[in-house]
Amino acid sequence: MAGDVRVGVRVAHFAILLLALAAEPGFAADCPRPDALGTSRTLVVDAKAHPLIGSMQYRETLPLNDGEVVLTFDDGPIPINSYQVLDILAAQCVKATFFLVGRQAQANPEGVRKLLDAGHTVATHTQNHPYAMQRLPLDRAKAEIDGGIASVTAALGERSAAISPFFRIPGLSRNDGIEEYAKEKGLQVWSTDFLADDWHHISSARVYDLAMKRLAAKGKGILLLHDIQPRTVAALPRILSDLKARGYRIVHVVPATPENPATPTEPQQWRLYPTSELIATSRWPKIPGFAFVQQEVLPAPLLTDSYWNDVKLRDRAQARGRSTPLPRPAPWPRQAQLASIDAASALPVPAASVFDVEEGVGVVMMGMNATRPVERRVVAETEAQPARVAARGGKRGPAAASSRARRVATAQSTRSASPPAAHADRTASPRKPAVHNKKNGKPSRRNQEANLLPSPG
Repeated sequence: MAGDVRVGVRVAHFAILLLALAAEPGFAADCPRPDALGTSRTLVVDAKAHPLIGSMQYRETLPLNDGEVVLTFDDGPIPINSYQVLDILAAQCVKATFFLVGRQAQANPEGVRKLLDAGHTVATHTQNHPYAMQRLPLDRAKAEIDGGIASVTAALGERSAAISPFFRIPGLSRNDGIEEYAKEKGLQVWSTDFLADDWHHISSARVYDLAMKRLAAKGKGILLLHDIQPRTVAALPRILSDLKARGYRIVHVVPATPENPATPTEPQQWRLYPTSELIATSRWPKIPGFAFVQQEVLPAPLLTDSYWNDVKLRDRAQARGRSTPLPRPAPWPRQAQLASIDAASALPVPAASVFDVEEGVGVVMMGMNATRPVERRVVAETEAQPARVAARGGKRGPAAASSRARRVATAQSTRSASPPAAHADRTASPRKPAVHNKKNGKPSRRNQEANLLPSPG
């Protein structure tokens, strides 16, 4: 008799479980196609409890199990492409979340109602989809958020209560002001866990490859797509088929309401990669208490034993009195007095003869330094003379060359034979005036070179 009772209880529990799964929205049994991907479960979330989700930008993301995927679509609805996306999802019994642009909802309110009729979650994506929204003034950003919600609400008409408090920033261009305002309005800001780059000019095959490779790297998460892109429409059937073949499961996300409370979760489930400390805290048993061998109290050190408190104590003592505070002594130790040096340990003073230099060497060096500047000038003028002669058509003949050679020889002999005193005498003598060239009114270069004399250095 007892065995029959236990069997009856087990059968009742199994029947209740089947009824609960069948009653859950989006359960795969509702799909007429047995080979369809379907929607494995519905996740009910509290937007106010978790205002920022998406591991690409935030610490938290949806509490998904391994192999679970949430499909999201942005920027619609556009009749040509968005309606095709709805048909593809309906063929696989898949539910998704659509972030609608307010301007698109105004132009195509029927498309918004089609999304709701198909059982998808309707969310908002600003009014005009501004690029670089993080750079907008906060007032304009607020107007974009409010305008998008108002346009989608107007498109739903009497069923406006069905709009979800989910919101995605265009281009994921977040800033603190936008997030704070969304939090004040009770919105949940959605980022994403991985992308398929379907807004770029790439092929549908590339969209499929990126979606599957990045999903495989994450193992689970939110996938961001765009239902207005033709390449997304072309890649979506293959993505859904491959998700089914690889054992992935689709999760439909809806907001919590008083009639439909949030799905119970643990805090670490809202992390894509939970830290080991959180997992250990939730699983390890707590130690009830410690057994102390002895309870002897050790003596505490005095406050003055800590040298770093000395300054504070001195300042406190001075602050109590109203006298002029004394200057603080230097924190480093004072320099010790050095012992006097006796005569025995002193080093001998070097003799003056150590620093003497022979007079002849100094005279020769002065003479060389005196003649070097004039030699350099003569050589420079000699090297530059052929170029000027060539420029004038070579009018100066061999006589000019021999004259230059004589001047160089004269300068060299002067350097080797004349002492500095002779140089000084010749320098003091008056120079001959330069003869001007009557043709161009300039002094003749030949006379200038002839009048060059060695300088004193």
